[in-house]
Amino acid sequence: MVKEIERVGIPVVHICTVVPISLTVGANRIVPAIAIPHPLGNPSLTMEEEKVIRRTLLGKAIKALSTEVDGQTVFED
Repeated sequence: MVKEIERVGIPVVHICTVVPISLTVGANRIVPAIAIPHPLGNPSLTMEEEKVIRRTLLGKAIKALSTEVDGQTVFED
């Protein structure tokens, strides 16, 4: 799905927990997530700590969207 959306000219960021799968399916902009059962957070944390994690991931995704890439790129930090 990611490749098809990008094929029509819309940049896509794939936030995922298993980066090798994203690489296999051909996603160009990949942002690693937290964990398989909770990709965008950690339920054992406080709400404020959760917000920090989520804002950080979304910040990485926005940076990835605004970055020109030539092929697959993993945005770690």
